[in-house]
This record gives sequence, C-alpha cells and structure tokens, in this order.
Amino acid sequence: MNVLEIAKEKISSGGRLNFDEILALYEDNDLLYLAESARRVKESKTGKKIFYTVNRHINLTNVCKANCPLCAYQCRSGSNRAFTLELEDVEEVVRGQRSGVREIHIVSSLHPEKNFSYYLDAVKLVKKILPHVGINAFTPVEIVNFAQISGKSFSEVLSELIQAGVTSLAGGGAEILSERVRKIICPKKCSAAEWLEVMRTAHKLGLRTNASMMYGHIETIEERIEHLLKLRDLQDETGGFMAMMLFPFHPENTELGKKFNLRRVGSWEDLKMLALSRLVLDNFAHFKAFRIMLTLPIAQLALSFGADDLDGTIGEEKIIHAAGAKSSSIITREALEKIISEAGFQPVERDSFYREMF
Repeated sequence: MNVLEIAKEKISSGGRLNFDEILALYEDNDLLYLAESARRVKESKTGKKIFYTVNRHINLTNVCKANCPLCAYQCRSGSNRAFTLELEDVEEVVRGQRSGVREIHIVSSLHPEKNFSYYLDAVKLVKKILPHVGINAFTPVEIVNFAQISGKSFSEVLSELIQAGVTSLAGGGAEILSERVRKIICPKKCSAAEWLEVMRTAHKLGLRTNASMMYGHIETIEERIEHLLKLRDLQDETGGFMAMMLFPFHPENTELGKKFNLRRVGSWEDLKMLALSRLVLDNFAHFKAFRIMLTLPIAQLALSFGADDLDGTIGEEKIIHAAGAKSSSIITREALEKIISEAGFQPVERDSFYREMF
C-alpha cells in the first residue's frame, strides 16, 4: 500500500496518523472523504450533540508593546484608536451581562504600562460580581508577559490567577508553533516553546485550557502539521486541553497582509483543515467552529466536518473584527439552537468545562 492507502486504513481502524500520512491526506484533497471521516470521529466522542455557551468577551486594552505584523487590533499609546478599560469600566460591562451568562472570556494586549496587579484585579472584580461564572482568561502570550513584568515564574503567575478566579486558560497566541514563522509574524511575542510550556504548567496546576492554530499566512503545510503534532504530544502528556479552535488568518488591515500580498483562504481550506485536524488530534474531545472567523454559514457547515461546538453568544468582540472579520459578534441562544437543529444535530448548552446545562 502507498502512504495514502495506509492513512485511510488507519482512519478506518482507529489508528494514529503520522506526519507523512497527514501530508498525503492533505495533498489528496478529497474533502468529502475527510468530512465523512471527521464526522464519524466526532460522533464517536459526542454523538449528535453540538455545544454552545452563553458568554461575553471582554478585551481590556488594545495598547500593545509587541506590535506584531499579523495584528490589526493593537496600537501604540497615544493613538486615536487606543483604549484601556479601568476597573470601573470592567464593572459596568460585567454588571450588564448578568442574565444567564455562563462564561466571561478575557483577553487583551501587552500593555507597556499596566502591571500584573491590574489584570489580577480585573479578574477578582469579575469573580466578585459573577461568582458562579467561569472565567476563561488570558493566552500563554499574556502569561509570559505577566511573568516578565512581575519577575514571577509561569507557575507563580498562573497560581495567582487561579486564586483570583480564573477557571480556564484561553488558547490563543499559538498562531503557528514554528520559530521560523513566529520570527516573521510575531517576533516580540512568546516563542513556540514558551507557549507550550505555559500550557504544560497550567495543566500541571489543574487549569484546563483550549488550543488553537492560525493558518493561511506564510506558513507551509508541513509547519501546520508539525503544529498539530506538538499539540497532540502535549495532550498525550497532560490531557489538559479541552477544545481545539482553528483560525483562518484575516489579512485585511495588517502589515503582514500588505507585505506578502496575502488573501484570506477560501472555505474549502477552512473545512479541509478542520476535518484533517479532527483526524490528527485524536486525543481532543471538542473542536470549535468559530463563526466570527468562518462566517455563520460556514460554521454551520463545519458541524458536518468534525466540529461539535459553536462557542457562544459572545457579545462585543474587537480583535478579530479589527482584522476585517464581518460576521456579527452577537447571536442569541435561540438563533444558535436553530442553526444547530437545522444541520440535524442536538443543541446542548454548556459551561466552560462542557458540563451540560439544563
């Protein structure tokens, strides 16, 4: 048998794919085969259930010292686009989201002047107002920054965040876990090794996290596969990842997009990468179809390509929209359930840990 035939045999028998087999499946470009296979794997883990949550995103600031070429959201202090939420602003946002909310999601930029206590106090405030709500907060990029500005270890930073009220860690900032790529697209952000080490440390402390990949810029297909294998290896080691989310790069309004004349990849690539990732990451239970990135119609279609989670109601979102995303941030619980049911699945409201809400 050739490599592709071996890969398909492994998929049929539940075997684990290696690098060459993953590459062969990608190059074969049989989208319907990948969809059928990924859907079968998804249904073996979560049946016909499709999860969603009632959540709210809070972006604390867009002032950032990293100035990554990939990012359209960040700006320098003094810019007419700059904003930073103070604690009273955070309180106003949170008090307006008390009805039925299950999760508060907090991510922001690497502010050059705010110290670690600012972020701790923001979490404590959210926890005080909404004591029973999950707080999914900060990416490994932010954790590395907190360690640098506080002089603390990753473990100390994460322990203090847990004590303040953080219940799970956001999965962003991974982009592509390749130092070659990161030196070009985000040279001042944490390294691939640091991103993985933060996640490893969080898992050891009992803090569950999500994972991500941002594709469709300057990375090679081989680098995408290496990224997935690094996540699979860490999940084998710790078991601490809850869900995987794939982000297509939105080049509009970014320096990276202009420099390399990049265009947003198409829906075929989105669905192909989702299905392939579901087959590679055999130790991940959940895959999110993030509608803001994909558009709502493609996110609905993604439910038949291995996704089992539409994330949530979200509310206001600024980071992805700054890069050109056009999908509305806000959607109702009823609309999410209708989209799921139309696709032939069972909508299930969840909390941050995929516990079903009744």
